[in-house]
Amino acid sequence: MKREFLKFLALAAALAASGMASAQTTLRMGYALAPAPNSHYGVGAGTFAEEIAKRTQGRFRIEQYPNSQLGGEREMIESVQLGTLDLVATSSGPVPGFVPETGIVDIPFLFRDPAHARSVLDGPIGQELLAKFPAKNLIALAWGEQGFRHLTNNKRPVGTPEDMKGLKLRTMENPVHITAFRTLGAAPTPMAWPEVITGLQQGTIDGQENPISVITSAKLSQVQKYLTLTRHVYSPAVFIMSPKIWSVLSDADKKSFQEASKLAAAAMRKYVDDLEKKGVDDLKAQGMQVVMAIDTAKFQSILAPAYAEYAKKYGQAGIDRIKNYK
Repeated sequence: MKREFLKFLALAAALAASGMASAQTTLRMGYALAPAPNSHYGVGAGTFAEEIAKRTQGRFRIEQYPNSQLGGEREMIESVQLGTLDLVATSSGPVPGFVPETGIVDIPFLFRDPAHARSVLDGPIGQELLAKFPAKNLIALAWGEQGFRHLTNNKRPVGTPEDMKGLKLRTMENPVHITAFRTLGAAPTPMAWPEVITGLQQGTIDGQENPISVITSAKLSQVQKYLTLTRHVYSPAVFIMSPKIWSVLSDADKKSFQEASKLAAAAMRKYVDDLEKKGVDDLKAQGMQVVMAIDTAKFQSILAPAYAEYAKKYGQAGIDRIKNYK
């Protein structure tokens, strides 16, 4: 009994020190795109905020900082790691820089379709990857979603691997993506998201690649002429929390945060599904020229050297485990 009482006192002291003993604690969450209803991040963050308020009887309030107000995604993850930011909803792009094992999910043409990707991430493989985060001083609550990534550019329609040659493409700060585009003959240019629109306007870069959810919410049709539905990489998102906050939550509150993040992920997925159905038509109406499909096998053939590198880095057995997961 004495040990339990001392444990209770220690937790109470930690809560008091962090300000969580007050009637309401405000936690800050950052993300790169517009607030709801104009982006999947915004919809996910909004759902998360609603669910946290409901599940903790208003003891926690989520204050949202959309549109990269708190920096690019890498900077926001660093802030969460340091404890100067409480939460971030981020793409998987910069995450391998913190948790290298997660880079495996960014391998081109790894996932068959959204159902396959979601089952992998929600199942044992995805949960094993989330369990790698605490060792890097990060708490990963759940996998969210951006959708399959597609290519846009201002130079020419892209229908074959040969059309990629020489294109200056903005990529995320992600070595898996950089290797893939370099192998295809493009000139990958790692760039934080807040710099992308200016780079496209000024011609510093010819194009970029992102899911339809990002292409529409960021209004890239205003600065890009050609869209190719390459579906070259499935792009998850992830909700990450500061261990500084997580460590002083009660078990019940930890459960609430995990459940809220899963519901937020489901809301993101629904948003992506709904947008995929009408987003391409909207982009066509806004003047973009769209190549509806590519010969995936040709791209995979050119990517053979990159696949060999991925196998060395992540292990062919792990890659096959994802490919064959049902």
